[in-house]
Amino acid sequence: MSYIEIRGLSKRFGDTQVLDNLSLDIEKGDVVAVIGPSGTGKSTLLRSLNLLETPESGFLKIGEKEYNLTCRSGSDRRKIRLETEMVFQQFNLLKNRNTLENVTEGLITVKGLSKAEAERRALLELDRVGMSDRLFHYPRHLSGGQQQRVAIARALAMDPELLLLDEPTSALDPELVGEVLTAIKKVAAAGNTILLVTHEMNFVRNAATKVVFLEHGKVEAQGTPKEIFENADNPRLKQFLYKINFLDLVDYYI
Repeated sequence: MSYIEIRGLSKRFGDTQVLDNLSLDIEKGDVVAVIGPSGTGKSTLLRSLNLLETPESGFLKIGEKEYNLTCRSGSDRRKIRLETEMVFQQFNLLKNRNTLENVTEGLITVKGLSKAEAERRALLELDRVGMSDRLFHYPRHLSGGQQQRVAIARALAMDPELLLLDEPTSALDPELVGEVLTAIKKVAAAGNTILLVTHEMNFVRNAATKVVFLEHGKVEAQGTPKEIFENADNPRLKQFLYKINFLDLVDYYI
């Protein structure tokens, strides 16, 4: 049995089946990258695990704890969200809070930590993502890459079992992408379990432990980066990789 198990996850929007009885296993410390065409359910998968969307069916098992993802109870939803912290495309920092306060806010109001303990934990995570020199800067004084690193630190400080990253570089200017990907690599190297949706294929190849190819709400293929990018035998996966010119890139560097 895997440490984290997603079972029978289905989600519809009107007549469109976005996730179709999806199941996935994740080991502790894995960095699982979800790839696939636009509109195939990648972001909906993450949002359903964090209950920003309520699926029609599905269970999430983390260690010995099992959660019904169709739950409507506020207390049950809170428990699941504490286990699955999410980092969004658009940072979502509190505009009237500085960097340190953005990270300590949830620790104090949700986890009930003292201000001193919250600040201690926040400082550790901000240092990890390279933001300890911007503690008293407000979001308006930070670049997009810096804001995203604060958002990652905020999520990590809550000590989730599963960190969900929904295309964390898609809203950034190209020159800022590298600093965020470097921060994510440090987070992964520290042993955090990550489920990541991204179009940064070179990052996936170098940083992921497992790659999942999603199409029509189903897991069409999965494996190590080597299996996915160098030895792909699934016709639809190969078509996708050729379409984004990634197989040619891999062949060039092998």
